[in-house]
Amino acid sequence: MGFDITSQSNERIKWLVRLRERKHRDQELVFVVEGQRLYERALDAGLTPRITFVSQSGVATVGETLTVAPDVLDKASYRARSQALIAVFEQTGTGLDDIDRGADPLLLIAENVEKPGNLGAMCRTAAAAGATAVVTVGDTVDPWNPNAIRASTGAIFSVPVVVSSWDEVEPWLAVGGVRIVAASPGGGQSMWQTDLTGPVAVVIGAEDEGLSKRAASIADELVVIPQTETGVDSLNASVAAAVVLFEAARQRAVGEV
Repeated sequence: MGFDITSQSNERIKWLVRLRERKHRDQELVFVVEGQRLYERALDAGLTPRITFVSQSGVATVGETLTVAPDVLDKASYRARSQALIAVFEQTGTGLDDIDRGADPLLLIAENVEKPGNLGAMCRTAAAAGATAVVTVGDTVDPWNPNAIRASTGAIFSVPVVVSSWDEVEPWLAVGGVRIVAASPGGGQSMWQTDLTGPVAVVIGAEDEGLSKRAASIADELVVIPQTETGVDSLNASVAAAVVLFEAARQRAVGEV
C-alpha cells in the first residue's frame, strides 16, 4: 500500500497534532474522532468529516481521505496508537434555542466537570436514559475533548450537547418552566422521594467541589442520593448522573414517584 503521507513533518500531521489542544480545536470549531467504530457512529448521526486519515487499506470512509504511514498517524493520535483512522469533523454548534424542549424535557446539566471521561460517560448515560439534551456549564468543561468523545461511545453525536453559562441557562430554563433539581451530598431530600416527572433539569456538579453556590441557590430542589455509612463522601459524577437520570426515566415510565 502506497501512502500519501510518510513524514511526521508533513503539514497535515502537524495540524492534527495541534488539534490535540482545546484552543486549536475551538479556534477552528472542529473535533477529532479516532477509530472506525466512533467514525461510523458519527456518520450514522449525519455528520460529515472535513477530512479523514487512514493507515490501512479497505477502510470505508466518506469525503476527502488521505493514507498515512502507520507510525506517522500514531504520532498524531491523542493516544499511543491511532486505531488506523483519525478524522476531523466540524463542531455541531448547538445552542440552547436549538433544543426542542417538548412538553416534558429531561435535561442534564454538567457543572464544572473537568474530567473528559466523566463528561463523556454522562453523555452516554443521558442518551440511554432518554434525556433531551446535555448542557455544560463552566470554563473547564470540554465536550469535544477526544477522551470525552471516546467515553461517550458516540452518544455525543446523537444527544444535543450545549456549551453555555448560568447567565444564559437560568433564564432559558425559567421561560420553559423547567424545574432545577440539583444533586448534593450535603443535604436535601432523598431522590427517591423527589418528583422527577415533568420538565426537569438535573444538575450534577464537580466531584471535588460539588455544586457551585449559584447552582445551589437557584435550584428548586436539592436532592441527595442515599448511601450506606461506608465513609464514601460522594459518588463519581457520571455515576451520580446515571442514578438520578434513570430514576427520572423510571418515574416517567410509571407516571409516579
